[in-house]
Amino acid sequence: MGCPRADHRTTVEDVTTSLASTALRTDQYELTMLAAALHDGSAHRRCTFEVFARKLPDGRRYGIVAGTERVLDAVRAFRFTDDDLASVSRFLDASTVEWLRDYRFSGTITGFPEGELYFPGSPILSVTGTFAECVLLETITLSILNHDSAIASAAARMVTAADGRPPIEMGSRRTHEEAAVAAARAAYIAGFTATSNLEAARRHGVPSAGTSAHAFTMVHTTADGPDEAAAFRAQVATLGTGTTLLVDTYDITEGVRTAIDIAGTGLAAVRIDSGDLGPLARQVREQLDSLGATSTKIVVSGDLDEHAIAALRADPVDSYGVGTSLVTGSGAPTAGMVYKLVEVDGVPVAKRSSNKETIGGAKSALRIARPTGTLVEEVIHPATLAPPPLPHARTVTRVFLEGGERAAARVTLEEARENTRKGLRSLPWEGLALSRGEPAIPTRFLSEEDHR
Repeated sequence: MGCPRADHRTTVEDVTTSLASTALRTDQYELTMLAAALHDGSAHRRCTFEVFARKLPDGRRYGIVAGTERVLDAVRAFRFTDDDLASVSRFLDASTVEWLRDYRFSGTITGFPEGELYFPGSPILSVTGTFAECVLLETITLSILNHDSAIASAAARMVTAADGRPPIEMGSRRTHEEAAVAAARAAYIAGFTATSNLEAARRHGVPSAGTSAHAFTMVHTTADGPDEAAAFRAQVATLGTGTTLLVDTYDITEGVRTAIDIAGTGLAAVRIDSGDLGPLARQVREQLDSLGATSTKIVVSGDLDEHAIAALRADPVDSYGVGTSLVTGSGAPTAGMVYKLVEVDGVPVAKRSSNKETIGGAKSALRIARPTGTLVEEVIHPATLAPPPLPHARTVTRVFLEGGERAAARVTLEEARENTRKGLRSLPWEGLALSRGEPAIPTRFLSEEDHR
């Protein structure tokens, strides 16, 4: 895949991303609710909405939070332009349109930093302000968190399955063009080492990697037939021996031999993109070693997911290129998060409908661990009360915005990666299993009475 590049990383992520208006990245009913609330006065009641997942996707034992910083940027860019107002004036009354003209979120947002683990019921994000200013943010918040956290959660399972061997994200051609950029960022948070997506490299500073596809080898076909050697020769002449040569366009054994003949035993890597990857990797490793290319690495790609990666753990694979499964959440394309009203004017409120119950009140979370650092449980308590004095406890919830303004520095991608790394290391070993099971740790709710 070539060496990862990180040329832009000093100029991104530490500076707030400049976004166009995000105000219309929402559902119409957010604005019709606003209009009715402005009409009867309930728009000005102080409320807290909470983002959480009632359960994890089937077969998952933990989730990884990703997208929080993108949400905060989107909130800052949630401004109604003249064009936006013209669009919504089709169904809104004039007084509501004028209210939207001056919309600025002036409330408080707290929650889990990017890269943190989450479990069923975790208060991933809490949004506090007037009903009017908070209700408008539901769709954009869930759109970002549900996508990015689904990708990061799948990516973390792949990183665990890879067992220290670097995975590379290469799924841009299998998803929406903007989703591809967000997916690359989320995968990097979860521990992927690079992406093939250049916009993710430019916008977010994710290291990029890439060399060539089968088409480059095939375009060197002449009247006498395929000329794989010419393709390899051109690639090495241009990119040097630090490149990765794709050796399975035709006969893989001949491809490996040609690659070493041209690049020499110092060739960085060869890539296998098809076939039965385990036996082929063993065959290629043996051939490379016999040719003296003992340091040439083997990269594999081709419809990999966490289970396929785990199955290759005993084979001589040095790196994985992962595409379709990653950018579609490996069977769980959404994290299943919801945005629910939990408090009005300081009074807890809760939804009671069957299978969709909520627990009222604004909340914060602690993680309890053994002295060894292994997690035992997550404790969720009322946000208005001090955290209970529990041994080996760590507060997860942070304040991101106060009065609509940043209350803390951005969580950088490197900090988010470190959060994921530490989080995965803190899980009980069974929590890292790819098989079905209960969440890795239980979630316990403490009421005000419990505090007393």
